[in-house]
Amino acid sequence: MSKNIRRVKQYVLDTNVLIHDPQSVFQFKEHFVWVPVEVLEELDRFKAESTTRGANAREVHRNLSAIFKTTKDMQTGVTLANGGNLRVALNRNIRFVDNQWVFTADSPRCQLVRTLFPDLASPDNRILATAAYIADTEAPPTILVSKDLNMQLKAKALGLEVEDYRTDRVEDSDIRRTAAGREEYATIAIPANRLQAFASQGTLTISGGKRLGLNNYVLLANKDDHTHGIPARHLGAGLFRKLHNEFIAIRGGRAFKAANLGQRFFLDALFDPDLTLLTVYGKAGTGKTLLSVGAALQQVQQGGYDKLLITRVIMPTGKDIGFLPGNKDEKMQPWVQPAYDALDLLLSKPKAPEQFDHQRQSQRKRHRVPDGPAAAHPNGKPMHPYEPLLQNGTIEIEAMAHIRGRSIPRAIFIVDEAQQLTPHEAKTLVTRMGKGSKLILIGDLAQIDNPYVDANTNGLVYTRSRLEGQPFMAHVNLFKGERSLMAEMAANLM
Repeated sequence: MSKNIRRVKQYVLDTNVLIHDPQSVFQFKEHFVWVPVEVLEELDRFKAESTTRGANAREVHRNLSAIFKTTKDMQTGVTLANGGNLRVALNRNIRFVDNQWVFTADSPRCQLVRTLFPDLASPDNRILATAAYIADTEAPPTILVSKDLNMQLKAKALGLEVEDYRTDRVEDSDIRRTAAGREEYATIAIPANRLQAFASQGTLTISGGKRLGLNNYVLLANKDDHTHGIPARHLGAGLFRKLHNEFIAIRGGRAFKAANLGQRFFLDALFDPDLTLLTVYGKAGTGKTLLSVGAALQQVQQGGYDKLLITRVIMPTGKDIGFLPGNKDEKMQPWVQPAYDALDLLLSKPKAPEQFDHQRQSQRKRHRVPDGPAAAHPNGKPMHPYEPLLQNGTIEIEAMAHIRGRSIPRAIFIVDEAQQLTPHEAKTLVTRMGKGSKLILIGDLAQIDNPYVDANTNGLVYTRSRLEGQPFMAHVNLFKGERSLMAEMAANLM
């Protein structure tokens, strides 16, 4: 009887795979893993950067230096602990002669490289040429692994097998649901008398109900009248409790109430000190930034945390952050402006007409509180209400590149645009949290600009997937936009 023998594959890694996950060379089990020498050249260009990309490039260099002790190791390969074989692909048919690159391999596929992609000054084209050469000279199959969609298309034009790097891919039904904008929350129908008991007692145990994970949010509904329900959180083993917080009240500023069911779930999780990791999916206008900043600031004011840290994952389309003038806070300001806008709103006092909408103008005048002198800069320019909090360290704006190596105790840390994170970056953030700290990752999965991640492979969904079910973690979906009718329609239809 014949046995099914698993074929050993030749995986050729593109640079972006190693930048995306510096540990990727160890993820291919018993197969051959090739790192083209052109990839080393590209990594060398990144290593001096103070960005996460630079840090990842340096980590790859350390990993490869530890594996390859001699030149022979690089040429013949080194057997890894998982049974795979790692080697550097040095294509001697690619040479730089008389100030130009030439590719002399004469196999049909290599000839096609010269025809379709003759510009070998491009590292991508040299990586393609190396992958084509391996495909024609090594035992099949050869698979180019790249997160660059254009690179994948070019490889297909050459007849090469190509795959995305999927080791950290997450299948999450909430990705589709939050993008669609339909409000879909788990609902459990129970008798009216049990719902009344839950309303008065605050807790309820349901046996044989829907199987929910730890800290999942649900609506307990009257089975005879589904328009009547009470939101709850599952504490495990069928035990549910009522939500605790529904308001934000900023000292010296404004008060806000949750505008919909998802926001009620969100505020409960934001104010619970036992939930130290919170992930949130929500489209534009659902209140992710405003509610997270407001709840965090209120808890800092009340002494629950020493400070509020805010960062935003930067995906620039022009110059890097280092080219902007000023100190770190001034450089970060264009990127974290949504948080500043939220702080401006939260810390500004409502004007008198808003407080007395149903009173006569004469009554408004009698009740109006005189405005005090506004704080100002030495040059006379008025301060934003949040600036004193930045100056005394109550609020800190942090750059992602500066997170690595830090330990962050007793702080509440908001990461906006977390859908732009790679899984490796997300791990770096989570592992920085010290005792007494809370991490809030918020993002819109329909707005991803990072070319190396997508809705199923970004750090936000990866964190949710790997840590959901832990007693310290909760996840919330926000479906309904509250910014304006126009913003809601645009988010759904455009």
